[in-house]
Amino acid sequence: MAGSTNKTVQDIFQSMESGPAAPSSAATAQAWLDHHSRSLGLFVDGKFVRPAGRQTRSLSDSKGGDVCSMVCAVEEDVSQCSSSAVNGFKAWSSLSCYQRAKVLLRLVSVLGQHGQCVSELCELCSSSCSSSCSSSSLLRLLQYYSSWAQLRDALLSSWTPLGVVAVVVSDDCSLYSLMHKVLPALAMGNSVIAVAGQSSAPLALLLAQLFTGAGLPAGALNVLTGSDMSLGAKVAQNPSVTYVTYSGTKQDGVTLCKATAGMGVPVSVSPFIGAICPFIIFESADIDSAVDGVIEAAFKKKREVHWVLCVQESVLDGVVDRLRLRMAGMKSVALRGDGDRVLVEAAVQEAEQQGATLVQSCAVPPSGAQYPPTVLCGAAPSSPFVVSPSPGPLLPLMTFRSNTEAVTLGNHSPHGQAASIWTEDLTLALETAKSLSVGSVWVNSHSVSDPCLPVSGHKDSGTCTDGGQEGLYQFLRPSSSSSPPLPRSSPVSMDYSLFGTTAAAAAIIPDDSDSSSAPKPYLQFVGGKPCKSVSGCSVAVQPPGGGGVLAYCPDGGRKDVRNAVEAAAKVQPGWMKKSPSARAQSLYSLAKGLEAKRRDLAASINAQTGLSLDEADKEVELSISRLSDWAAYCDKVQGGTLPFPQSGSALSIPEALGVVGVVLPDNSPLISMVTLLGAAIANGNAVIMVPSQKYPLPALAFIQVLQSSDLPAGLVNVITGNRDQLTAALANHSVIKAIWYWGSAEGCQYLQFTCTSPLKTLRLSCQKEDGGKDWTLSDPSLLEEMWRNAVQWKSVWIPTA
Repeated sequence: MAGSTNKTVQDIFQSMESGPAAPSSAATAQAWLDHHSRSLGLFVDGKFVRPAGRQTRSLSDSKGGDVCSMVCAVEEDVSQCSSSAVNGFKAWSSLSCYQRAKVLLRLVSVLGQHGQCVSELCELCSSSCSSSCSSSSLLRLLQYYSSWAQLRDALLSSWTPLGVVAVVVSDDCSLYSLMHKVLPALAMGNSVIAVAGQSSAPLALLLAQLFTGAGLPAGALNVLTGSDMSLGAKVAQNPSVTYVTYSGTKQDGVTLCKATAGMGVPVSVSPFIGAICPFIIFESADIDSAVDGVIEAAFKKKREVHWVLCVQESVLDGVVDRLRLRMAGMKSVALRGDGDRVLVEAAVQEAEQQGATLVQSCAVPPSGAQYPPTVLCGAAPSSPFVVSPSPGPLLPLMTFRSNTEAVTLGNHSPHGQAASIWTEDLTLALETAKSLSVGSVWVNSHSVSDPCLPVSGHKDSGTCTDGGQEGLYQFLRPSSSSSPPLPRSSPVSMDYSLFGTTAAAAAIIPDDSDSSSAPKPYLQFVGGKPCKSVSGCSVAVQPPGGGGVLAYCPDGGRKDVRNAVEAAAKVQPGWMKKSPSARAQSLYSLAKGLEAKRRDLAASINAQTGLSLDEADKEVELSISRLSDWAAYCDKVQGGTLPFPQSGSALSIPEALGVVGVVLPDNSPLISMVTLLGAAIANGNAVIMVPSQKYPLPALAFIQVLQSSDLPAGLVNVITGNRDQLTAALANHSVIKAIWYWGSAEGCQYLQFTCTSPLKTLRLSCQKEDGGKDWTLSDPSLLEEMWRNAVQWKSVWIPTA
């Protein structure tokens, strides 16, 4: 028809435009909001409450219109909520596994009935990554974790729920990310206090109402809303809360960690929003599919991460030509505001000044909060727009020549969230996936997620594992009493810059006494060799009853830690690549060496702790057995394939953390040391050990065993000295990935406050003079707990036709 504006299919394919969108209607979601007068309260004890005199916070949609207002909770509301959560935990945990699974399965049908309302509310709230907020994604979460609720006692019989769990998310975190932590916590029998961000709060309140209506006991799921991240700290401060887990931006995660330091509650973070992820295209890739994938990931999805395109030089021209062709005609992308437009233009100008060339889909609009999709060709890894990307549709492009260089580029970012690899060579894909320090790897695909995939944030992308069976353990504790929790307390006022700088100077003497009549001087162990401390000083060790000097130990410090970390970082990658059976043989050899030095170790324990020779010999015997246990563990507990619902293969792979710092406890000095040492090196880690400041001699006597073993030089390092001083040195070393600490409450607080840049995985225990973990127990959950503390998980997804 003349003058018709209708386009043919051929016209649409030529212009690459999307077809006309169906008109959307938010009547169901609008009706729910209208029912609450567009003013949402808190969800506590199974019902909505709206306390008087509270500040409110408004939520706007993508067009600037008001959606609703939300209450900002205060400490009084937190106290009421925590009381409700305690009662909810009693009711929820008292149910059988079958009964809890039945409730969660009932939620599947309830959510199916109200799926349209949930999806519409996602759109109204402009929730980040709204595609993952679809009812089908939430249904998959419910179905997966309802089955784990059914199987908890059958497959996790030696573990029990923590109690009241606080799930905190940042303002721009999606509902899916919130529920990815809430549902496994509920499935394991915990009650949950969800501290929702601005965009996910209305959705969380709606789901809490639906869940309670489906049979979830009152108080099992509570939702609090607030104005900033300080609400999460207020919830953590409540003594009823036993664990805090966080998802969102790195900045808010660091704020939460610092605000909760010293409260005696463990905090884990998953700062996935804003992470820099590599998109690697090899010359063996299907270039057309790879280019389509990168355009979809970088420009068409609501981005929670920043992609960096890495292309092999031999196919660079082909990739750029296809990018120009696919991007032609793409419309400008809406930004959050004029401020983002200024940042994007500054980044583009800076890139051009550094020699980058632009590939843009269309002309830049003269004004407004819009910008066209732009590829910045010729970027360098150190370019500011690569290291600190601005918001907006910008895609830096870097080149590499060899496969090794591709891995180096992929690991250049401080983040370790995910990577996308494109190649038709499966061997190359698996080798690259194994070498990248990221939690998720997608081969010839991108942004694939499913609750069955375990993902650990590597480097600065998290300190916990979410998803799969492995992600359930953060919401459980061993049933035995061998693992006492941190004592709840209020943070002490302390100057973090001065922690560990004061030592007992009166106990330090120059390390120059070689008289035969003097007490025996010991050496520390760094880089595979016994050596004196860099300071050249020693610390006097007194016998159990005091009065006199039993021995002299080196007074190690920051420089000793630096030398030990350098040696450990050099040898750890090679040790990690050894086969599990080879690591097992080394541990068996270590146990055999301990057997050969049995009398010397028993005498050392007797002289240091005052135990009888029979009791000391028993501890040595248990230590030999414990090392043999870890040797047997090496090749028995591994990852494997996962029952992924989509076509393809999904792999879960446990990997070593890297270099681990271990500050050893006072009680049972030998068996506690070999338990922690065995857990670390059995999984491919290198170790910097700080022996008990009170009882250092058994660890120093163990150096003889290390010398006679076949462990690589530098894999195990032993440094003695002031505990606080060495703890501070470990905390401030960027190469150390994790710290296991037994010490004072102040030390725990210091580590929680300090180990945020970069993030370190912490295992903290505030030891007391009269108690702590019983290291002599032969409890299966003890080894499993230690083993899980020593690994991080990686998921690899390989699609098939």
